[in-house]
Amino acid sequence: MIPTSFPAKDEIARLTARTLLEVGAVHFNSREPFTLASGLPSPTYIDCRKLISYPRIRATLMDFLAVTTMRDAGFEAFDVVAGGETAGIPFGAWMAERLALPMAYVRKKPKGYGRNARIEGVMAEGDRVLLVEDMTTDGGSKLSFVDAIRDTGATCAHTSVLFSYGIFPEITRTLGDHGVTLHSLCTWWDVLAEARAQGHFDAETLAGVEAFLNDPRAWQERNRS
Repeated sequence: MIPTSFPAKDEIARLTARTLLEVGAVHFNSREPFTLASGLPSPTYIDCRKLISYPRIRATLMDFLAVTTMRDAGFEAFDVVAGGETAGIPFGAWMAERLALPMAYVRKKPKGYGRNARIEGVMAEGDRVLLVEDMTTDGGSKLSFVDAIRDTGATCAHTSVLFSYGIFPEITRTLGDHGVTLHSLCTWWDVLAEARAQGHFDAETLAGVEAFLNDPRAWQERNRS
């Protein structure tokens, strides 16, 4: 069902942050930093995959993502919704349902047998494809999925995610130089504000997280093991 209500962007950001905190998807620890996929340290970690286990929350957030994307990109801007393997597949399916569009998904690498495909589902030359994933850090991981979509002859000029780090300015250049616009619901700044408002975590932890958000690259350099 296509959503018809349009909350203000700041309210969407606040409520998204609140739900992430409520389901325990947000982890802060400045004393014993997490190691990200890049190998770099971080006092923050988020697990958006947990959202698939909460039907009411995931339904609300997918409504938010649908209206955000339509408002920013257009109501008739897409022909296919593609989820990125693996976390983006369920969110891509729910987004396709809300936009009343066909759904496909993109593999991280060719299948390795049979048709050796990276695209599963139907995607035709000239189709305008929306790439959906759960989150993004600096945008770099999206480029391989976008290229795989474009290799079919389809176009991909937009990607939608529930959560964007919002602290790496290079993301605009990384995606923009590739002809891709990012749509997201909230960032670490929204989560930090809601964590303070709701009394999550102690003051020292929140101060440590804020220091990281203000200059993440410098923080990572100082905290390399």
